[in-house]
Amino acid sequence: MDKMEGSFAVEDMQNVQINIGAIVKEVEEWDQPMGPFPYPQIATLRDWDFKIMQRYKIMYSPICDRCTLCTYGPCDLTGDKRGACGIDQAAQNGRIVLIACLMGATAHCAHGRHLYHWVLEKFGDLPINMGDEILVDAPITRTIAGIRPKTIKDFGPVLSYFEEQVSQLLASTHTGQEANYMDFESKALHASMLDHLGMEASDIIQMVAYDMPRGDENAPLVECGMGTLDKNKAILLTYGHNLAASAEAMFYTEDNNLWDKVDIGGVCCTAHDNVRIGEGLGYPKEISEKYKDVGTKAKIAGAIGWWRKLIRADVMDCVMVDEQCVWTDAVNECSARKVPMIASSEKIMMGFPDRTNDPVDEIVDDLVNFRMPGVAVLDPTKAGEVAVKTAIAVKPKRAAEREADPFLSEEEFKKHAESCTYCHACQFVCPPHIKIGDVVRAAAEGNLEPLSSTYEVCVGCRRCEQACPQDIPILSLYAFANKEYIRDHKFKMRAGRGPVKDTEIRRVGAPIVLGTIPGVIALVGCSNYPNGTKEAYDMAKEFVDRGFIVAASGCMAMDMSLYTDEEGKTIWEQYPGAIDGRNICNMGSCVANSHISGATIKIATIFAGRNERANFDDMADYTISKIGACGVAWGAYSQKAASIATGCNRMGIPVVIQPHGVMYRRSYVGRTDKKENWEIIDARDGSKVYCEPAPEHMLYIAETKEEAMLMMAKLCFRPSDNNQGRMIKLTHYCDISMKYFGCMPPDWHVYVRHASDLPLKWKEDMLKELEAKHGWGIDWKRKAILTGPIRKMDVSFDPTNIERKIRVKK
Repeated sequence: MDKMEGSFAVEDMQNVQINIGAIVKEVEEWDQPMGPFPYPQIATLRDWDFKIMQRYKIMYSPICDRCTLCTYGPCDLTGDKRGACGIDQAAQNGRIVLIACLMGATAHCAHGRHLYHWVLEKFGDLPINMGDEILVDAPITRTIAGIRPKTIKDFGPVLSYFEEQVSQLLASTHTGQEANYMDFESKALHASMLDHLGMEASDIIQMVAYDMPRGDENAPLVECGMGTLDKNKAILLTYGHNLAASAEAMFYTEDNNLWDKVDIGGVCCTAHDNVRIGEGLGYPKEISEKYKDVGTKAKIAGAIGWWRKLIRADVMDCVMVDEQCVWTDAVNECSARKVPMIASSEKIMMGFPDRTNDPVDEIVDDLVNFRMPGVAVLDPTKAGEVAVKTAIAVKPKRAAEREADPFLSEEEFKKHAESCTYCHACQFVCPPHIKIGDVVRAAAEGNLEPLSSTYEVCVGCRRCEQACPQDIPILSLYAFANKEYIRDHKFKMRAGRGPVKDTEIRRVGAPIVLGTIPGVIALVGCSNYPNGTKEAYDMAKEFVDRGFIVAASGCMAMDMSLYTDEEGKTIWEQYPGAIDGRNICNMGSCVANSHISGATIKIATIFAGRNERANFDDMADYTISKIGACGVAWGAYSQKAASIATGCNRMGIPVVIQPHGVMYRRSYVGRTDKKENWEIIDARDGSKVYCEPAPEHMLYIAETKEEAMLMMAKLCFRPSDNNQGRMIKLTHYCDISMKYFGCMPPDWHVYVRHASDLPLKWKEDMLKELEAKHGWGIDWKRKAILTGPIRKMDVSFDPTNIERKIRVKK
């Protein structure tokens, strides 16, 4: 048919709804024009990825020289050999990195997708209201998708986009698809950017639905530790990352006045989210009217690394798992102790029968009478009710286990310790390299101190027990030697505060960009710490004492809570929780990591007035050039850690990872000897400026805590630092080096542009060294630098890596 200008035709279509009004309204309400990259596809941001990889060279550390992914294999990829499909070692490593990042990203997206459907079913389509102090409410979604989500349903297209991209990315890993390692890495960066998008959607959905804190710098202190669980009550442990069923268990307990009969403790990120329920702004009404502050009644049993220590101490009567980071032998450990289990997610069903459609009382009866070790109940409301009823009813049935000492007897302990043949099979497989043979031999001789001093170093992985030819229950030996510590295991942690407020960004934006707040340190991690959880506390305290903004999340936020100062205060009691210097913030569970990367976008858009809408590379370019932020994945072990870190890298945030991080196979390392890698565009006129390497690396593997802290300070340098900011950053960099290594860092002079950059306490000596050792010209009368720096200080220098940001070309 003929069409007139401005008209359109819909032919042969049924059940179609066209809502033009919503589109027009979105344009009217958002004054930012659509940026160049709404819903970017796999290749859309490839140029930006290649800019990163051209400056930060990929260094692979293959775990295996063979590929076994198809039936042509195994193929030997050593040297310059290629597999049957033609792939080489570099591309194979890039493919494995992509697969790992996809695994991590999909864990968070699937979490968000489940919450999306469940929240709509339970609460309906809720408006997204983050309070009066948060107007830039979903910065990552705005930047990637180019939309402002107004209600929960607005995340539907975002999640669909994520899922479509994952399908395309996963297809690239098939035999005979992608062939170039840099394109595999670009795809890994894309997948990991999507991970941050999925995390943001997940946390916003649950924050809104369950009335969690939104930027609450005074979020309440909550009880943590095995000793907080009341063994006079039935104890239900909820374990995983998705609070849907766990929240229903808490609601059921509240509705039926059962808190005097049951204690509910969480393990891993579900624990974080349990204690945030009802602590927010006061809506939705279903939460504010019935369950306000219900989160204060839950307990945090511990981080993922404490799971096997919890089960060996027999502190629970029933366990309900949801998804992610659940030790897959949990059913074996629980069954041996007559602890019933409920699986509440399709992602973890443990081989249990699906009892979702059976009557609650029948399910409880089967569990309480131990007819089966566990059941799958995929309706969160029913799962929560089953879990609470089972915990209460099974408590007397487990009387023998409860009344018995859960620890080994003296005779059993001595028998096991003396059976050690000192073969060292255990310590060969120990992730933190505990000399377990020496520890057990000392125990056999009556010295329990090594079992006590290495208890917090143990990550609870049980690899030692599996390797032991004498079947020594090494974790049980640890539990015996530390039973008093376990019984008294109590500490306090600040509940997750949620996103960064716009008002906070207005306060700290300029100091961060100019460097007078020396940096933002984001500490994340799980259980796989190189030398124990104390390192989490040490790093956090080092930087918060130095005036950095320190943010933490997930299990690391719990683990750094284990230690106190001379006054008996945990780190959360020692410092405020705002986004500001000398503050430490618990952002929340794993998905709350998105608020850390989202904060860099908020600095660019709120402080600098940049348009974030569908403008990812601009936001990333601003971050890498001007925002002194550094992520630290210390204790990282999972694929989620790989995708979180890689997503930060695409955003321009460097990340330091721990020694085991070499198992991720890849790092991004800067080459300071390659001058051409450090040319940056001056956006004022398009001229090329050779800059100091700031930041020097994008993904760096540190061997020790001390090396990590030195690198963290270094990776907060940015080309935009003003003189005062550079002096402050250089002071911390040099001071940390002096404190832990007894000398100045060998490259401190690289970051000096002007005499006013020099730390006051060393200025005279530094000027002498610059002249004598490096040949710089010094005017001693004025104490000024005449020649030598890589570049001169220019307060109006506007660094960028994107050609379209040039304002006037020469």
